[in-house]
Order: sequence, then C-alpha cells, then structure tokens
Amino acid sequence: MARQARALGVTRIVAVAFEKETDPGLEKLVDHITWIRVGQLSRMIEGLTQHGVTQCVMVGQIAPKNLFDLRPDLRAMGLLLKIKERNAHSLFTAIGAELQKDGVELVSATPWLAPLMPQAGFHLGPKLTAIQKSDLDFGYKVAKETSRLEIGQTVVVKEGTVLAVEAFEGTDKCLARGGELAGKSGGAVAIKVAKEGHDMRFDIPCVGPQTIQTCGEAGVAVVGLEAGQTLLLEQDEMERLIKKYKVSVTSYAP
Repeated sequence: MARQARALGVTRIVAVAFEKETDPGLEKLVDHITWIRVGQLSRMIEGLTQHGVTQCVMVGQIAPKNLFDLRPDLRAMGLLLKIKERNAHSLFTAIGAELQKDGVELVSATPWLAPLMPQAGFHLGPKLTAIQKSDLDFGYKVAKETSRLEIGQTVVVKEGTVLAVEAFEGTDKCLARGGELAGKSGGAVAIKVAKEGHDMRFDIPCVGPQTIQTCGEAGVAVVGLEAGQTLLLEQDEMERLIKKYKVSVTSYAP
C-alpha cells in the first residue's frame, strides 16, 4: 500500500503499526510510524491526529487469535462493550466510527491498490480441467453464502463436495484442512470471495505467496479469486511458487 501510494503521487504517509504483526520494513516506506499493541485504540487514534491526518486506510492483517488475547485500553473496552457480535464487519465499523469522532475518515484503499486486484481473465499456472471449472462454479456459490452468514470468505471443494469452510482459524488452516481431506490424489479447488456489500474500507480479501505455498504443500490444485475483489500480494514470488507447486491461480467472474 505504501509503495503504491508513493507511485501514485502521495507525498506524505503516516502509519500506525502493530507490534509482532506489521512488517518492520514499513518504517523505511513512510514519513512517520507509531508502534502500538493490539487493543490500544487511544494510541492508534493519537498516532494519526497528532500528525494532522484527516483520512486513513486500513490494510494488513491481525492474526485472529489476537482478537481474544488483547489488553484493551479504556476506549477500546468501551467500544467492545457496545458490540454484540464480534466479527470483522462489526469490529472495524465501530473503529471507523471512533476515528470519525476525532476527525479522521476511514476510506477504502482500493483506489491505490486497484492495479494489484486481478480482473476477469487473469490466470497463472496450469490450464483448468472441466471438473475444476465446475468446482469453481460450485465453490463460488457456497463461499458467497458462508460470507453472507459472516462465517468466512474461503471454501475448499472437490468434485462437488465441500471439504472445508473458513471460519475463525483463517485462510491458511482452512486450505490445509481442505487439502488433507481431498486425499492422496489431491486436486482440491479453493475459492476466495468478498461478501455481498463488502465494505472495502477494511478486510480486503488477499492472496499471497504464503497462500500458494500452503496450497502446494496441502494438495490444493486451484485457487480462484473473485474478479476485481481480491488483492494479489508479491506477484513475482507467487509466480515462482506457482511454477514450483504447479498450482493454478485464476480470477472468477460468475
């Protein structure tokens, strides 16, 4: 995100980063960085407002387990007490509202990241078989439904059977479980989607080198990305791993 913003003419970037989560290399790409722990909502907001920030984007990842292993400050505690359902949408919407109270608008990162979001017709790796194409159709319908129910955005299928559905454990563990259940012959198909009305200000679906390595080691043969809705990270490294593991990565438009 920082590199893309610089390339597209953004002259000043202020970052708030999370200890043990954010890549330390970010420090070299921004003008100022504030390091905080997960749960320090007041410090997060101060890290922006003290530098005059009026608009911010939310990118990167917090490991799901840390949402249950945090030490919230008083402001975060008050926010959590107001939330009945703790999922990405409710949590980050509430954070966006807290930012707005201090004059910071949470905006979508997609205008800067659009070049990294494959559109229809994108494909890397081996050509898909007719069965794999059919599984993509099937998996897409299932993933759209599970995402609508706030369960998860990734499913793994094989020959019309659902092998794994992503939930709180995250994408990589879902892929590993699905690949294992596909049996020794492998050939599982994974697809990642955005839910209907997905708020792209946060939680942009992402696929990167780690995804491909997990698929290769687990026997997942195809990764389908919803066209125009998924961020492709470190594509050069991805292409190297795609050749190594012979995994197909393809955009999907119903």
